[in-house]
Amino acid sequence: MPSIRSRSLRLCASAAFVAAVAAATAACQTTQSTETTGALPMTPAARTDADWRRDIETYGAQYRANPTNVDAALRYAQALRAMGQHAQAVAVLERVSIANPYDKTVLGAYGRALAEAGDYAQAMAVLERAHSPDQPDWRILSAQGAVLDQMGRHVEAQRYYLTALKIVPDEPSVLSNLGLSYALAKDLPNAEAVLRRAQARPPVDPRVRQNLALVVGLQGRFEEAEAIARADLPPAEAAANVAYLRQMLARHREVAGANRAARASDGSSR
Repeated sequence: MPSIRSRSLRLCASAAFVAAVAAATAACQTTQSTETTGALPMTPAARTDADWRRDIETYGAQYRANPTNVDAALRYAQALRAMGQHAQAVAVLERVSIANPYDKTVLGAYGRALAEAGDYAQAMAVLERAHSPDQPDWRILSAQGAVLDQMGRHVEAQRYYLTALKIVPDEPSVLSNLGLSYALAKDLPNAEAVLRRAQARPPVDPRVRQNLALVVGLQGRFEEAEAIARADLPPAEAAANVAYLRQMLARHREVAGANRAARASDGSSR
């Protein structure tokens, strides 16, 4: 059975993101109006589920023996997050943050965990404490941008990413978040340009390439999107993902057309 990490490379695995961007794109094409989810900072993809489970066992035991042990708590929470156990990761990090209220590494991890658990307002409050204006942390700035993207505040999110890029120009994880933010704001050309910059920076994270394939496909360049996706996926899977994207865009266009027809009909009957 493929691991969670390998399944995450599927273009259609992030169905909520695809749906959100596809819906936004369809609306843009019809009305010209102008939204891990700017993604959270990426966890190394090379680790397997078995690796994370071992970490849960090892560092979980260390954490239970001493809940104020920062290193054990951080490693335990990271493994829990990697395995989708977000509420438990939040509980672990909340406890260790109470014992270490000024530890910026703890606060950064706690804020990210809160965001992954969907508590965006609290995540922003914690992340604000994780660095200071005179000592900005680009990782925290990127995480703050990702939270704002989750809240639908894309212009604000992009300002955080651009500030982070002033500290670490061409950092791929920040560029990836910025590209996704542009995509959700329906600015697909800028999204593509930024994701291409991210892809050009080694080492290439396969998720960056799959996001690029998605954005290219959303612009109707399906063959090019499939070619990009094939760099990380078997040909049949890449083709299936692009077919899924075609179908989704077609459905959104049909719905948009039906809605326009209904509005026109309603207006003419008055």
